[in-house]
Amino acid sequence: MTADRSTPRHEFVLASGSPRRRRMLADLGLRFTVDVPDVDEDWPDDDPDQAVALARRKLGCVAARRSPGELLLAADTIVHLDGRVLGKPTDEAAARAMLARLSGREHTVTGGVAVGVVGAEMRTLRVDSRVRMQRLDAETIAEYVAGGSPMDKAGAYAVQDDLGGRFPAVETILARDRDGHYEPPPGAFLVAGVTGSLSNVIGLPLDPVLELLRRQGLEVPRER
Repeated sequence: MTADRSTPRHEFVLASGSPRRRRMLADLGLRFTVDVPDVDEDWPDDDPDQAVALARRKLGCVAARRSPGELLLAADTIVHLDGRVLGKPTDEAAARAMLARLSGREHTVTGGVAVGVVGAEMRTLRVDSRVRMQRLDAETIAEYVAGGSPMDKAGAYAVQDDLGGRFPAVETILARDRDGHYEPPPGAFLVAGVTGSLSNVIGLPLDPVLELLRRQGLEVPRER
């Protein structure tokens, strides 16, 4: 999707290049334009609040080139374990090392979101989910990394990969969010379970995001 400033064809601007965020919002029937921010995502420490700060940074970057009155949505997702943030892997060796650290343990996924209108105040939120990983042997990790999926994801994994690469229906995602618990199907090799928001682990905590958009006057579905 591309921006058309003279005749807007969108309800809001998604300041993110994430295909997972784009997929979930599109599956809800929302109309939006994608404008990918060009920002430095490096952070000087391991404070999980960086997810919110980076979402604000992304929104500010895109707001600077959009028209007054446009509604913007930005987000960032980080993985942290033992007080350290695990970002996106720089190469396959880094991806393998991250997955080996996560293997058989529970970690936290923090999602930061910023929503605002160009020229007005922005609102932010933070959502934390707990993820329990299966025990992963070196062969499983190597095979998974060789498939390429981990390379653009915080923590070097995607929870939806436990569904055989099939992206879950948005109705399923929302239902698991509201249950506050997700268990992958039998035979899943990667994630043992999620406590909290599943959509947050995928990349965007849907329910609170939809509420923020409603507060800005956007008509979005309340139930699916």
